[in-house]
Amino acid sequence: MKTMEEQLQGFGVVPVVVLNEAEDALPLAKALTDGGLPCAEVTFRTEAAEESIRRMSGAYPDMLVGAGTVLTTEQADRAVSAGAKFIVSPGFDPEVVDHCLEKKIPVFPGCVTPSEIAQAVKRGLKVIKFFPAEPFGGVGTIKSLAAPYPMVKFMPTGGVSAKNLEGYLGCDKILACGGSWMVKGDLIKGGKFDEIRELTREAVALVKAVRG
Repeated sequence: MKTMEEQLQGFGVVPVVVLNEAEDALPLAKALTDGGLPCAEVTFRTEAAEESIRRMSGAYPDMLVGAGTVLTTEQADRAVSAGAKFIVSPGFDPEVVDHCLEKKIPVFPGCVTPSEIAQAVKRGLKVIKFFPAEPFGGVGTIKSLAAPYPMVKFMPTGGVSAKNLEGYLGCDKILACGGSWMVKGDLIKGGKFDEIRELTREAVALVKAVRG
């Protein structure tokens, strides 16, 4: 069985999803899966997040469903109870990170400075989120940060799109990119799941073209 790191490396892209209605969870999961990307980071920005994770992980047990924008230990516990297989936070919160590590929950905290990465490395983390990626210098900054921390892989999120995905994935320090262009809110709200499926297929094809 592949490790989570291997799965994420293979996907290359992690769809970052904001769901306002839990009813959209299953058609979205189907669109992503049919598009060749059975993975989603469901953000805890809405009240529907927990139930959406529960529905997606229940109906698609092989799908790699995680929870994003996790700000508290209570949210982390709720997400995992609903079926989340990993936790992502926008910043480095020692309380949340330590809580997840203690419970053996895969966690990817947001880091953009050497000091934050040092705290992650100190705790044995090998994969971190780099957020917001584009405003903080994108690939160039990641390469600079990776130099003193060669044991760390990055998951840039924030400003990553189909237009710059190739540049990110071409860097060997990047495990996968978080992106929302294939799961934009207006597409979900409009029920345009066929379009989401096609955008997902395009993203998968681009990953394959870059990484082989």
